[in-house]
Amino acid sequence: MPTLRSSSSRPQSSSSPSSESSPLQRAVGPGPRGLSASSSSSVSVPCDDWDSNQASKGDSESLSSGEDSDFEDSLRRNAKKRAAKRPLKTTPVAKHPKKGSRMVHARGQKESEPPTSNLFDAVKAAKSDMQDSGDYPLTAPSPSWKKFQGSFCEFIRTLVYQCQYSLLYDGFPMDNLISLLTGLSDSQVRAFRHTSTLAAMKLMTSLVRVALQLSLHKDNNQRQYEAERNKGPGLRAPERLESLLEKRKELQEHQEEIEGMMNALFRGVFVHRYRDVLPEIRAICIEEIGSWMQSYSTSFLTDSYLKYIGWTLHDKHREVRLKCLKALKGLYSNRDLTARLELFTSRFKERMVSMVMDREYDVAVEAVSLLTVILKNMEGVLTDTDCESIYPVVYASNRALASAAGEFLYWKLFYPECETRMMGGRERRRSPRAQRTFFHLLLSFFVESELHDHAAYLVDSLWDCAGPQLKDWESLTSLLLEKDQNLGDVQESTLIEILVSSVRQASEGHPPVGRVTGRKGLTLKERKIQADDKVKLTEHLIPLLPQLLAKFSADAEKVAPLLQLLNYFDLNIYCTRRLEKHLELLLQQLQEVVVKHAEPAVLEAGAHALYLLCNPEFTFFSRVDFARSQLVDLLTDRFQQELEELLQSSFLDEDEVYSLAATLKRLSAFYNAHDLTRWELYEPCYQLLRKAVDTGEVPHQVTLPALTLVYFSILWMLTHISGSGASQKQLLSLKGRMVAFCELCQSCLSDVDPEIQEQAFVLLSDLLLIFSPQMIVGGRDFLRPLVFFPEATLQSELASFLMDHVFIQPGELGSGEPGHSQEDHLQIEQLHQRRRLLAGFCKLLLYGVLEMDAASDVFKHYNKFYNDYGDIIKETLTRARQIDRSHCSRILLLSLKQLYTELLQEQGPQGLNELPAFIEMRDLARRFALSFGPQQLQNRDLVVTLHKEGIKFSLSELPPAGSTSQPPNLAFLELLSEFSPRLFHQDKQLLLSYLEKCLHRVSQAPGHPWGPVTTYCHSLSPVENTAEASPQGYPRSKKRRIEDPSRQHREDISASQEESVQLISIPPTPTLTSTAVKSRQPLVGLEEREEEGNSELAFTQSQPPLGTQRSRPSSPQHFETPLNPSGPGLGNRLTRLSLMEDDEEVEIQNESSEEWQDPAKQSSSSEHRLDLLDSTELSIEDF
Repeated sequence: MPTLRSSSSRPQSSSSPSSESSPLQRAVGPGPRGLSASSSSSVSVPCDDWDSNQASKGDSESLSSGEDSDFEDSLRRNAKKRAAKRPLKTTPVAKHPKKGSRMVHARGQKESEPPTSNLFDAVKAAKSDMQDSGDYPLTAPSPSWKKFQGSFCEFIRTLVYQCQYSLLYDGFPMDNLISLLTGLSDSQVRAFRHTSTLAAMKLMTSLVRVALQLSLHKDNNQRQYEAERNKGPGLRAPERLESLLEKRKELQEHQEEIEGMMNALFRGVFVHRYRDVLPEIRAICIEEIGSWMQSYSTSFLTDSYLKYIGWTLHDKHREVRLKCLKALKGLYSNRDLTARLELFTSRFKERMVSMVMDREYDVAVEAVSLLTVILKNMEGVLTDTDCESIYPVVYASNRALASAAGEFLYWKLFYPECETRMMGGRERRRSPRAQRTFFHLLLSFFVESELHDHAAYLVDSLWDCAGPQLKDWESLTSLLLEKDQNLGDVQESTLIEILVSSVRQASEGHPPVGRVTGRKGLTLKERKIQADDKVKLTEHLIPLLPQLLAKFSADAEKVAPLLQLLNYFDLNIYCTRRLEKHLELLLQQLQEVVVKHAEPAVLEAGAHALYLLCNPEFTFFSRVDFARSQLVDLLTDRFQQELEELLQSSFLDEDEVYSLAATLKRLSAFYNAHDLTRWELYEPCYQLLRKAVDTGEVPHQVTLPALTLVYFSILWMLTHISGSGASQKQLLSLKGRMVAFCELCQSCLSDVDPEIQEQAFVLLSDLLLIFSPQMIVGGRDFLRPLVFFPEATLQSELASFLMDHVFIQPGELGSGEPGHSQEDHLQIEQLHQRRRLLAGFCKLLLYGVLEMDAASDVFKHYNKFYNDYGDIIKETLTRARQIDRSHCSRILLLSLKQLYTELLQEQGPQGLNELPAFIEMRDLARRFALSFGPQQLQNRDLVVTLHKEGIKFSLSELPPAGSTSQPPNLAFLELLSEFSPRLFHQDKQLLLSYLEKCLHRVSQAPGHPWGPVTTYCHSLSPVENTAEASPQGYPRSKKRRIEDPSRQHREDISASQEESVQLISIPPTPTLTSTAVKSRQPLVGLEEREEEGNSELAFTQSQPPLGTQRSRPSSPQHFETPLNPSGPGLGNRLTRLSLMEDDEEVEIQNESSEEWQDPAKQSSSSEHRLDLLDSTELSIEDF
């Protein structure tokens, strides 16, 4: 791109002192940054003599931002110089001088400009307002201000459009506008910098459009000139050739003018602002340069401009990375431009592929979309390794990201093989062969990749791009029903899962469980498509479902998902389309499947399928109800016969035991979905369980389903009684059955088989919760006789079971060879079962079934088992505090007492506080202290009471008389010290007095204080709690202004000498003055400083005040500017420090009761907050 002004377009004389260049020429004259940050429109210093004049003056009148001058200050100084040079009288000027002309006074001076005092006052007032408040139009959230931003950009576009044939080439208005925007874009005030950068970039975009039009006009002019010149001598018109030459010359001058303006804006604004500290400014720059490359690719689609987008791909802010990807997506979408992107692609392809795993989902989605465009338009660029890194994303939890990856997978693997031919402008129906190829490829990818176990997520990922293929249920079922198919067992199971997943997706229209989508509902059109698809799949699958069940009835893994298809059918079609014969076949196959299998998944699916058909609203209800009765009669007769054999004989072989257990499993599964009360299964099952408890001769395979069956029997009886007015006899009968079953479960808790123990615990906890006082809530007082309170022995047995089966240390997952994945899966299942047991126990605590003091057995394991049960225990602690805050604090103290007593009994009092178990107890106490949250005033009495009770416990057991050894419980004071930061200063003084009074009863060697007492007293000293909250509980101010260094030093000294409860003052945070993002600089002490250019200050970490022992994680990190009196520009640097806006200050992260952090995490997060430039850092390297 040419320079700002060519010598031919506007002749200038730089040798004469009185000669003067345009403001835009002075802006891009010699200087360290190319464009002045505060250039004025009438400075009479020649460009060639600029450096010599600056060297001779040596003052602060530099117009370059590199000399630490501010825009309005330099503008005011220039205005004063102009006023000094202004003559007393001037010649009035009628109009603005034409291009190239000069209006000169009689004394040879240039025409003076009007006074600018009003402008200075306006700029000063605006600057003051912007510094006091961080709000300005571009950041205002209201819709009116958002509309203003769009109107502001439209105004700039319209301004250039209206001036593109006249004032745009005048030299005065555009040059001064560019100078103004360039100077404001380097201002320390965020509002000025943001607004001017937006205006400059939009102005640049408009100029690019004008340059593009000029380029088109030049091409047309050239073609016209060539055509005229190629005519014969008799036909050629010399006047026409001369006019075309003049027009071309004019267009060339205009193009040079426009390119000069664009060069000034690019070098003066973009080059500095694309790495601004404010992410919004960086995003504006990247968005606009992308539009320049798309619209005027001839000039801007070069490696010298593409490198800015490539560098900014590493930006720390989400919005900036997103703008980069969108800009690149627009470039790669144009096949004509891809050839010019080869070098850029080879340089930054690795980064673009890695952004698929970006932490921000919208950035990752845009990265996958970009790679899909590259895959379509640039063959061979993405290698197999690059594609393999994108394939796993189809199983991501975010649906937008998974769908984008599914589209990439479709275009990479499926589309080349299943491409749809276009004939006559209409899409031809896909051939069955192409559909088979699609499903074979889908099977191969899912099975061979081994990335996931559930095909439903793969189907959901491909649904948006390959929905028509996946909804081809005719091809799917034909593949499954083929006799001579070449599918293996795994392929058949996968194909059935794909069939069920596609049917579910078409019928319900929402993604699988665990996949997040941002949509709230379906549109009217989507609901219409969903209803049509549901009718189509039902009509197609109703005749084929019995055939599929008959073919795969022997395989439980294939039958269970096939039975789930009824969940997605429109069952009314059985009646409306007269398909009752297929219903009969389905009921026959269903009965055969239930009788043949005993797996829980198959039985549950079969019971639920029969439940769907047993709807009294259907006309075929009587037929289905008859089939159900036949099936239950068959199972009940078999159970009665096998039970009689078991009760009469003392020994059963394995086949008989398996048959009885299978029958009980079938009955239990159907009892869960259907009311089988009229078959009276409670009494025989109770007799079976009673024999199992009394004699222990019943196998556990039989006991487990019998327990579940009795449990469902009690719940169905409760359902009948709750639905209508029940007699007292019925209530007492149900109460007796429930109490008897609870006694059986209590006996099973001590069974030798762990499965029976866990099943009994789950059923018992559920029954106790159902028959708790909560059952009479809602106007059901007639159920009061059913309320049951467990005895103390039952409560203790439940707590003991929890300690023995839940709070155990399992083996580390994955600790072994890679072949032990099955063992890892088993351990995960066991962990889920233990979490289920713990959740049941915690619900009993919160609903008042068990004594709340039993929660101490759970809370004391909070820290040790945080990874496994931390969320459950935290929720229990929160709910317990909501119920009774005082009682909850006593339970926390009780938990610490129990742990301490256990450790004391195991290890003894000597060296107790040095054991790893004691350190874990301190961490637990710290977590308990954090659970009180920031409401210090609300928890004041609770924390004081906790301290007093802890002091009493620590001195409850005294050493023998005359002994100087410390009491055995004294180390408990170190645990109490973790709660000291929650105390007010007045309460600390009272607790110190209370501790001193209690210690008078204990003999202590003079001059040798006990360590726990010293630690506890130190925690109660004023200098310990440096992050004490305000008594009102209000959060601290989030920002502070910079103050004079000497004043800070005096305040720090006075604060360190003060013996008040108030916090020691900490030097406030200096302001971030640089407006350009630099590479990260280390934070060093005051005596160490790194030299940096471009007027950017080096920040160093200040030393803590005298007497400060440690800082809380919630306190802000403070820094001081290095004071170097001998360095140049100190006054200007301090002036810049006062121009801090609100959004660039360090915010205090308030301590929250919802966050739990151990010391390591706290220190890491504290170190992270030390880096002020972390969120805007760029790794800039040479292109």
